[in-house]
Amino acid sequence: MSVKLDVIRVDIPEGCNIILGQSHFIKTVEDLYEAMVTSSPHLKFGIAFVEASGKRLIRKDGNDESLINKAVEELKKIAAGHTFIIFLKEGYPINVLNRIKEVQEVVRVFAATANPLQVIVAETDQGRGILGVVDGYTPLGVESAQDVEERKGILRKFGYKR
Repeated sequence: MSVKLDVIRVDIPEGCNIILGQSHFIKTVEDLYEAMVTSSPHLKFGIAFVEASGKRLIRKDGNDESLINKAVEELKKIAAGHTFIIFLKEGYPINVLNRIKEVQEVVRVFAATANPLQVIVAETDQGRGILGVVDGYTPLGVESAQDVEERKGILRKFGYKR
């Protein structure tokens, strides 16, 4: 038996964030939809989920047609069973991530980001699966006192710190 590795670049539209994860049940799309819509009435989002058995379809839902289409497009590239992706705008993953993780069939979250994202996929004779992700870039150093102040300023600007 052999394994082929592939790196898939996820195209994240300007102003969007994504959540990429693994789940295990056809009801995933409905439950993720409920988690998103009850987290914030202002969120715009699209969800797609790849079935790993049965019809093996990409299931989809959301409240923004362009984000739904984008989620489907990116999951076609990844093509790994039991994978879900959520594209969101007018909000951040931090606003919904705990709700997503509380969905009973969610197994794991690989990434929640707006950074450039690469998905490392393994392919065997059975199918494809996600091994991990590369989220953003490598560090350039350690923050200084000025960098700490800038970080706290950003948190205040977004309303996460007083």
